[in-house]
Amino acid sequence: MTKRKTSARKPPDKASHQKGSDRKWSSKVKTVSTYPPKDLYSKDAETIARMMATKKVSPKGLGSAIRMVQFYINRAGKNLSATRKRELEKAKRILQEKADRRKQR
Repeated sequence: MTKRKTSARKPPDKASHQKGSDRKWSSKVKTVSTYPPKDLYSKDAETIARMMATKKVSPKGLGSAIRMVQFYINRAGKNLSATRKRELEKAKRILQEKADRRKQR
């Protein structure tokens, strides 16, 4: 009788876990409805909020704009600097305040 080696799972392929691979679900998200202008998220909070609130960028309203900014923050993850994250969070607050004012009308 020969002894069989029992091994756990085969280790994952290194190529599939390298930085920049599309292993996150969010890298597969594609949208045809809206495309924010290039480099919008690198601008100041007021500019981001003003552009995201337009019908061209967010045709479904301010809630959609807030979700897009939050998606960008989540997607950037650890690569987002603290100052940039603060500016994006400020843009979200501005959009939320606009949405609240519209609801009160």
